[in-house]
Amino acid sequence: MTENRPASAHSSANSDALATGRPAITGPAAAAHGQRGGGVPVKRQFVSFAFYKLMPEFRRLPQTEQRNMLSEFAALIEGNDRQKMILLTYSCVGTRSDVDFMFWKIAFDLDDIQKFTAAINRLAIAGYLFTPHSYLAQTKRSTYIDKLDPSHDESRTVIRPGKHKYVFVYPFVKKREWYLLSKHARQGIMDEHIEIGNKYQSVRLNTTYSFGLDDQEFVVAFETENPGDFLDLVQELRESEGSRYTERDTPIFTAVQTTPRALIEQLANI
Repeated sequence: MTENRPASAHSSANSDALATGRPAITGPAAAAHGQRGGGVPVKRQFVSFAFYKLMPEFRRLPQTEQRNMLSEFAALIEGNDRQKMILLTYSCVGTRSDVDFMFWKIAFDLDDIQKFTAAINRLAIAGYLFTPHSYLAQTKRSTYIDKLDPSHDESRTVIRPGKHKYVFVYPFVKKREWYLLSKHARQGIMDEHIEIGNKYQSVRLNTTYSFGLDDQEFVVAFETENPGDFLDLVQELRESEGSRYTERDTPIFTAVQTTPRALIEQLANI
């Protein structure tokens, strides 16, 4: 299930900072950044979805220790440099049994994502955190033409998430038979896919690509204020021609955007 909804034109202050102020890239490095024949560099973002589980042992600690560790954790999140990396926090408490929260991280430099994870590892709470799922991807222009919104292709290289309460995230892999179809045949199937997606204007899709970067081929993140609309969208897409070429589209994570301080109140009674 990919490439069926245009990204929103809205932006937040932190994502705008990431989308500006970068010098043009020339020479061999240009290809790595998606530069096309016209000489205009196409910026790509690295996108990370990291899911964490707080071990039960943590809640058996004295409350003072819990409070200190969680406060230190929240301070690290709140101190993130938004000029370098978008960092959004989501709660999965009550929606999944294997994860408690998710960090959605977006940066032009992979080093910035690694540095933040390394900073978590240096905290005392790191000894009580487990990461059952983590996905890495990158933005890029779509292979297919959105005939309903031709500008959609340009918007894919820079995503600006965080405008909606709910996000639904999952890795996605297509069957190899899909890639053996002609480009024309695939475009025809995607036309139906895109048409269905555009019926659900309340659901915003962020498609990111993982070919060679991680085990999956795509990671998709649907944002909305209305989970029921997303449910209906998925059900209708199951009935489309493109569904026969899906190899894997699980696990699926339902997450709720939450402030760091509200999140730690959900994690422990401090």
